[in-house]
Amino acid sequence: MKILIPLLLGTLLTVACGQQEPNAPQVSQDIVTSADKSALASENPMRMTVYKSPTCGCCAAWVDYLEEEGFSVTSENRDDMDSVKTQLGLPSSKLASCHTATIGDYLIEGHVPVTDIKKLLAEKPEDIRGLTAPGMPALSPGMGSREPNDYDVLSFTSTGESEVYSSY
Repeated sequence: MKILIPLLLGTLLTVACGQQEPNAPQVSQDIVTSADKSALASENPMRMTVYKSPTCGCCAAWVDYLEEEGFSVTSENRDDMDSVKTQLGLPSSKLASCHTATIGDYLIEGHVPVTDIKKLLAEKPEDIRGLTAPGMPALSPGMGSREPNDYDVLSFTSTGESEVYSSY
C-alpha cells in the first residue's frame, strides 16, 4: 500500500499536467537574455525564471516548492516548451523534463531539489551547463514528495555530456 500511494499521486500529477490551471496568467513570449539573467542574478542569487506549460500541475507545484524554500520565482507560461528548451540551450532531448528554469548562467531541467540547486550555485562549476531530473520522477519535489526519493539528478555540459550529480 505504501508503494501504491506515491505511484497514484505521480499518476494524478502527470494527468494534471494536461488540465488548465485556474486563472493562469498570460505572460510574455519573450525569453530573458543571458545579459538580463546575469544582471538579475547578481541582484538576487536566488532569483529564478521557470518556463512551463500553463496546464501543468506538477510544474506549478515545483514553483510553489521553490518559493517555500526561499527562491524568488518568475513563471513564464509557454505553449512551445520544445522551442524554449532549444533556445535556452538544452543540449539533448534525453535530458528533458516538463519544465525548464534558468538561474544565473545555469539551466535547471525538471524536478531538481533545492539542495542540488544551492550546491550548484555555491560551487559555480564552469564546466556544468545545468542540472536535470530527466522525465518526471514520481518521488520528486512537485511530484508527490517534498523529499527526493529513488531517482538521480544529473549534471550536464553544453555538449550534452552528463553524469550523476546526486542520487536519492
